[in-house]
Amino acid sequence: MRYEKVQMATFLERPNRFIARCRMFDGSIQESHVPNTGRCRELLVPGCRVFLRFHDDPRRKTRHTLIAVDKNGLLINMDSQAPNRVVEEALASGALSLTRQPPTLIRREAAYHDSRLDFYLEAPGERVYVEVKGVTLEENGVVRFPDAPTARGLRHIRELERAAREGHGAAVVFVVQMDRADWFAPNDATQPEFGQALREAQAAGVRLIARCCDVTPLKIELAKEIPVRLK
Repeated sequence: MRYEKVQMATFLERPNRFIARCRMFDGSIQESHVPNTGRCRELLVPGCRVFLRFHDDPRRKTRHTLIAVDKNGLLINMDSQAPNRVVEEALASGALSLTRQPPTLIRREAAYHDSRLDFYLEAPGERVYVEVKGVTLEENGVVRFPDAPTARGLRHIRELERAAREGHGAAVVFVVQMDRADWFAPNDATQPEFGQALREAQAAGVRLIARCCDVTPLKIELAKEIPVRLK
């Protein structure tokens, strides 16, 4: 996934979860859309360097979107729409394999019982449901999800467990939106129910995959896999 018209700026404040006020290179103050409703308190620190995508569209309320932040030299993509697009590109290219043979069908937003899951894959003799989670919370090399309680995310993990128990393939792909981390773990301190759901889903046969990304101000794409530690 690539970005165009990216500009560097300095983050000043986040008056609400959708808006960031940033100082541009020319000294002007601009309001930018934040495409991530998570808390991101450890990322959006006043004075940090951020990267904004410029939109040449007068109909927009804001002309910029905040896509990445520099956290002490670690560039972290904050675009909540990026993980699904990155996974879709990787599935299509074969950089991510979730079926034994190349998929014959890759469908986004697949209905399953009372939920809509991110992807549905078909391959000879296989039907696989996939949920994608973007991960931006990092501390001392460990990345965790979620950074805030998520009822929707919990429901999706339960649905994947149900799919596995009904004989389908099921997987959660944690897209770590940075280029390095030692391992992934559920954020039990923030939402213990999510971590427990992951453990139960894995026991039922749901695959748990965490992949770092190659991140620059102009692109993000899936890269190396890191361990998932649930204990």
